[in-house]
Amino acid sequence: MSRQGALVTENIFHSGSQNPIQAKTEEVAGSPGKGCDISFIIVSWNATEYLSRCLASLRNGVADLRSEVIVVDNGSTDGSWQMARSHYPEVRLLRNAHNAGFAGANNQGIDVSNGRYVCLINSDVEVFPDTARVLLEYMDAHPDVGILGPKVLNSDLSLQHSCRTLPTLRDSFFRALKLDTTFPNSGVFGRHQMMNWDYSDTREVGSLSGCFWVIRRKALEDVGQLDTRFFIYGEDMDFCRRLHEVGWKVIFYPEALIVHHGGASSGSDPARFWIEMQRANLQYWSKYNGRASTFAYYSCLLLHNLVRVIAFGGKNLVGRHGHDGPQQKLVSSRRGLLWLLSPETVLWLTGGRC
Repeated sequence: MSRQGALVTENIFHSGSQNPIQAKTEEVAGSPGKGCDISFIIVSWNATEYLSRCLASLRNGVADLRSEVIVVDNGSTDGSWQMARSHYPEVRLLRNAHNAGFAGANNQGIDVSNGRYVCLINSDVEVFPDTARVLLEYMDAHPDVGILGPKVLNSDLSLQHSCRTLPTLRDSFFRALKLDTTFPNSGVFGRHQMMNWDYSDTREVGSLSGCFWVIRRKALEDVGQLDTRFFIYGEDMDFCRRLHEVGWKVIFYPEALIVHHGGASSGSDPARFWIEMQRANLQYWSKYNGRASTFAYYSCLLLHNLVRVIAFGGKNLVGRHGHDGPQQKLVSSRRGLLWLLSPETVLWLTGGRC
């Protein structure tokens, strides 16, 4: 459930309906793209460099399409929106006075979009010149597809695993014990992460990473916008599940490529974003399952964070400081464990719902 462009809030459990967050928004540049085929929506929070690269790649990649690009700035203080306004005057720019969350800001962009398709893009994504055209052609040829995702590459052009099955308790237990990463090619332990697949074929999947989606307008009308109770993380899995429930297909298409750099916002405070991911996962489970199942899932989260503390603590003791940053992961896991055991979380678990 990787996601950038939204800041974690202090109030970890967000209440409210599925309606978009009501944020004070100012349209500071651009004009509506009437009659366009595809609307590209980018939510940005303090990611000037990434945003500039994203917009430059879109400028080069949509020249032959009827399209519009909408940037929703989530209260940035690093000059992001000023950069977009001055260097990319073709972009329609919405500016929030404060952070409306990832789902809420995307919904604001959707509200003013005009395309037959809506493409949600993370600010730390770059597209190849033919990416948008290839995806658009596939969607036009397959009217039963509600949402389409491309093959996602890391910054070094290695494969980024961007598809998941919808999770089960068994998957969560295997994940807690790190069996999915210990035996990544296992069809049992690695089922949810789909680690035993090389992403070479078009496939219907449970959920797509929200870093880049093409959504059919009719599908969006059928299921509604992103659920703003998910401030950051979790909204991608939730939205894909809602599409499945009403019969729309969720498809991965490897003929289109993007690069997802990752970390545009979460890199500023990894431990805090890790906590927010735990919150979103627990919130998702609570939305679709009863109290007993939610408590079982909560137990898996506890076990997962405990196993991470032991594993990364051991790596630090023996001096194995690889590129993946075991010290930072140890800190994040400790804070995640403390958050899960906090009175606020336990009180919610025993008496509330998201």
